[in-house]
Amino acid sequence: MKKQTGFTIIELVVVIALLGILAAVALPRFINVTDDAHNAAVKGAAGGFAAGIALAKAKAVVENAGSGANVQLDGSAAVAINGSGYPVGASGAGSTIADAAACVAVWDNVLQGSRPVASTAATTVQGVDYQAVRDSDTECTFTYRQAAPSGDDREIVYEADSGNVTVNGADE
Repeated sequence: MKKQTGFTIIELVVVIALLGILAAVALPRFINVTDDAHNAAVKGAAGGFAAGIALAKAKAVVENAGSGANVQLDGSAAVAINGSGYPVGASGAGSTIADAAACVAVWDNVLQGSRPVASTAATTVQGVDYQAVRDSDTECTFTYRQAAPSGDDREIVYEADSGNVTVNGADE
């Protein structure tokens, strides 16, 4: 008769205990994956927006465009620029950010294509990712609709006088 070999009960208990410890350590990291995805979405949108702002500035410099002039980015998208060469609204908008609609125009014309949707609507609207608010003649804030678990807003802030695009509230 052949002797049967297998795992002893002690070996099985040790393996189960190790799996339990690994699950307890790894599980909190996987639970936070959704929040990390939202943070990455905001950071990605901000990166694309900043790149578009830089391209608009470069085009304004190449064309020697002055304050209030329009810069044609790609196809039919055109933005008005300020004295520093940064976008401030849709074509013909002047040299400052007039209202929240101008912020949305900058967002739409700079990002183009399959961009996240920005709107001036204060209430949650299906399909809208960011709420645009004009903070001043030179600043727009785009607030991500999905608040962080801490309750803080995830925001992309655009400063038209310097071209800076910063992200607030999407820290890890």
